[in-house]
Amino acid sequence: MLTTSAMAGVGAIALGMVLTPGPNMMYLVSRSITQGRAAGLVSLAGVAAGFLVYLMATTVGITALFVAVPQLYLAVKLAGACYLLWLAWQAVRPGGFSVFEARSLPHDSRRRLFTMGLLTNLLNPKIAIMYLALIPQFIDVDAGAVWLQSLALGGVQIAIALTVNALIVCGAAVISSFLTQRPAWLRAQRWVMGTVLGGLAINLATDRARPAMA
Repeated sequence: MLTTSAMAGVGAIALGMVLTPGPNMMYLVSRSITQGRAAGLVSLAGVAAGFLVYLMATTVGITALFVAVPQLYLAVKLAGACYLLWLAWQAVRPGGFSVFEARSLPHDSRRRLFTMGLLTNLLNPKIAIMYLALIPQFIDVDAGAVWLQSLALGGVQIAIALTVNALIVCGAAVISSFLTQRPAWLRAQRWVMGTVLGGLAINLATDRARPAMA
């Protein structure tokens, strides 16, 4: 049986990650601003499907592969760190843009919106590390079925992530309008996002933790 501290720990990590600017937030906000709230929610459904893919993979024991082949885990971490650094540079480079800055994007079909939300989440290094390295740390092999604990903890993460992202989608247009009228705030938001992403990249690349067997 899961302990309250395990669920609270996963919940805190999930909340911190979803509030940190990253690929999912950037995609959901850009779609919500350019194509409307409905498009943002369809994209969020794709993101939710990506969470379920990671949850199922973790439940069937893919983490064991990273335990057995630590070089593969290291490669995933470094690739994720490089991706976060690239996103950070895109935010702070001259001519870069804010996640809440309105841009001209082509209108996509619902199928494409869902698919892009799914792929964005599957390629999101933050989510990969969350499921393959962090959630297994809260599983207690003496507390019952490991697969059931994995599903429950993943459910906590998904519930928090979807709730916060839904609020972001619904408020994206208002936030964008507010920031657009305040260029200094928009520039500050870009630098804050770039700094946070860069810090996450460095932390991810230098973290010596190894995945625990789920």
